[in-house]
Amino acid sequence: MASTNDLKNGMVLKLDGGQLWSVVEFQHVKPGKGPAFVRTKLKNVLSGKVVDKTFNAGVKVETATVDKRGMQFSYMDGDYFVFMDMDTYDQLHVDRKAVGDAANYLIEGFEAVVAQHEGEVLYVELPAAVELTIKHTEPGVQGDRSTGGSKPAELETGYSIQVPLFITTGEKIKVDTRTGDYLGRVNS
Repeated sequence: MASTNDLKNGMVLKLDGGQLWSVVEFQHVKPGKGPAFVRTKLKNVLSGKVVDKTFNAGVKVETATVDKRGMQFSYMDGDYFVFMDMDTYDQLHVDRKAVGDAANYLIEGFEAVVAQHEGEVLYVELPAAVELTIKHTEPGVQGDRSTGGSKPAELETGYSIQVPLFITTGEKIKVDTRTGDYLGRVNS
């Protein structure tokens, strides 16, 4: 248990019958008249939904311990992603639902942060950008270049994104894992 006066960004709270909410931002407010309160922006750890919630100052809230570990993606085992703890070499099977959109950018050897609460995997967090190779894309047509357009390209993970027309099959590019946007070529 913690007081609303002790809130910090990134802290995980257990509210509404056991749901886990991460504190995105908070603000202590002391109006001239009436009691102080704490205005927060909370993000549901599982669904990603963001809500605004106000607490009275000094109220006790239940905190949850979330264990975040850097792990390396090893391989797929059916519908499970197998991650290896780099310190203990233990393997962890993670359900596709917990991996979420990160599955679009995972290849063997990639490092990710795996967050667990009471032995249950909550989510997998990748770095903001990853480097991937283009498995296939159509060549850009000569007349198209003046518009600065884009074309679909299939990444080595099988996921498709939009890339500029000058990108060719086999090139290594940087991709934003939060939005799926092309960020640039990787010079080797």
